[in-house]
Amino acid sequence: MKFLILAPFHPDSLARLRQYGEVVYESWLDTGRLTDPEELGARLAAEGFDALVIEADFVFEETIEAAPGLRFIGVCRGGIGQHVDLDAAHRRDVWVVHTPGRNAVSVAELTIALMLALARRVPAAHAMIRTGQWQSPLDNLTDWQGVELCGKAVGLIGFGAVGRAVAQRLAAFEMNILAHDPYVELKTRNLALERSEGSKPETKFVSLDDLLRQSDFVSLHCPLTDETRGLIGGRELAWMKPGAFLVNTARAAIVDEAALLAALRERRIAGAGLDVHVIEPLPPNSPWLHLDNVVLTPHIGGATPDVVRHHSEMIVDEIEHWLRGERPVSLV
Repeated sequence: MKFLILAPFHPDSLARLRQYGEVVYESWLDTGRLTDPEELGARLAAEGFDALVIEADFVFEETIEAAPGLRFIGVCRGGIGQHVDLDAAHRRDVWVVHTPGRNAVSVAELTIALMLALARRVPAAHAMIRTGQWQSPLDNLTDWQGVELCGKAVGLIGFGAVGRAVAQRLAAFEMNILAHDPYVELKTRNLALERSEGSKPETKFVSLDDLLRQSDFVSLHCPLTDETRGLIGGRELAWMKPGAFLVNTARAAIVDEAALLAALRERRIAGAGLDVHVIEPLPPNSPWLHLDNVVLTPHIGGATPDVVRHHSEMIVDEIEHWLRGERPVSLV
């Protein structure tokens, strides 16, 4: 077998793959470039690759048609998006797998970090000390009071791999967990989530408007689709409590940016933690940079080496299923 790996990949997983044949490893993060789809097809054919693994590259119809020996495509992403022409792959009997949940823990932990940063005003407090503005030991008792997560309600919009990971971790904070996800099967409603000490806090499934009205923290964990684009607009933000916080580590376009800016400027909600932005990177004149009730991070939800390890292991597991003639777990 011959494998072309264009995604960042863990050394241990590369070693596992080498048991089955030749591995050519050229991570796009190392090369700093994405391969032209036509050029990629020609290379796959000329060098006789059986399997291709990508993360940021694109495999169009012309790529697949140009590589008759290609039999397997692994995509190191939770969703395929526009990265692979699935119709072309289907016509040519090319197996396509992906890696759902590869970054669930990483994104969940950043979500909780943003919640804590908002609740205790961590970035602003840090900046205050760094700039020499801490003048009195009484400041911390008057001007810098925050809120506890314990006993508060958190509303999770989307209850896939990331939403579930967030719920499991927030159970340790003794939060009341609400969720809205119309695609969760009925049997998983009121799902008991195991805690380390053995108790079973419940996740209560509610309508979107009830979630927004009841939650002290609202966190987005749904994919961006035609259905979810602009899901949180002015009407939905008006349902939120004045003291509530919105956290978005999913996709920026799920929220109406202008409506959220207005709600924050007018203090109709307490604040927001945003890891995703309509324009990335934020320009110097971005209005987000002038708000004192937001915490901003530069789309780093999945930026851990652990995510690379997770998707590498998942892809090699799927290749081994394929080589044994078994159906891959995450076959698209």
